[in-house]
Amino acid sequence: LSVGVTAAAADDEVSYPIVYIHAFGETVIESAPQRVVTIGWGNLDVPLALGVAPVGVSKATYGATDANGLFYWTNEAFAQLGVDAPNVFDDTDGLDVEAINNAEPDLIPAVYSGITEEEYAQLSEIAPTVPYTTEAWATTWQDLTLDNGKALGKEAEAQQLVDELEDLIAQKAAEHEALHGLTAAYCYFDTANLGSFYVYMPKDPRAAYLVDLGLDLPQNIRDLDDGSFFFMTVSSENIDVLNDLDLIVTWGENDTLEALQADPLISQVPAVSRGSVAFLSNETALIAASCTPTPLAIPATIDEYLDLLDEAASHLE
Repeated sequence: LSVGVTAAAADDEVSYPIVYIHAFGETVIESAPQRVVTIGWGNLDVPLALGVAPVGVSKATYGATDANGLFYWTNEAFAQLGVDAPNVFDDTDGLDVEAINNAEPDLIPAVYSGITEEEYAQLSEIAPTVPYTTEAWATTWQDLTLDNGKALGKEAEAQQLVDELEDLIAQKAAEHEALHGLTAAYCYFDTANLGSFYVYMPKDPRAAYLVDLGLDLPQNIRDLDDGSFFFMTVSSENIDVLNDLDLIVTWGENDTLEALQADPLISQVPAVSRGSVAFLSNETALIAASCTPTPLAIPATIDEYLDLLDEAASHLE
């Protein structure tokens, strides 16, 4: 799959205004956007995949990036569209409203983000802004693509892109027979404080992507979900919720496994004791692609991700 920086299918007739319904109400897009500024994680990759180069984007805040603060797949897409020096601003500590305004946008996609209603109102004074449809940080890559595509007036192209990526994922997953039928969960352990840990729920894109790859989230973990947040904090006294997992996916380096295996409670989890843990290093771009899969990140990293999961699965034998 060559994800396109060239449109795969064209909407013959896009009717304006486009009304986009979201968590804070509705946004009306009166005409085809010409100057797109994206904020938050992953949103910039959708217009790029649909052949639109944003005139301003947020810097990536975790994982290995190129010198300009963007991931290599994003820079490659910019370059294919003739942009060698993208306008990147740092909103790690809050929106850089001045930089956003200076880019003179006529559309601000923030479909995958954590912006507040107050921030939405502030951005809307600059240009029509399209935030998440339901809740912060709970946008799958499919909805990221389709919602941004709708706002860009490229709904048909976005749907075709999703279809092509789902075919790619199915094809790649089928090639990794060792993963078929396995259970997995995306977790976070702070080795400085192992009294509790996080388990990501299906609404979070990192957990949803594992399911897309053919792995199953056990029912006892799904039952933790009280609907209030995209991850659940679990006391290590309840570590047995992880006992049914074939694989655990988590942040960290290989020496993190030693810390988990040395903990009197966490070491009792079968996946931990046998080493069936896939570690995603902060020193790689893959960690970002696994947390925030996008139309550009998926084809760029899916082989690397599946190989990492395969390695963790090899300890089941």
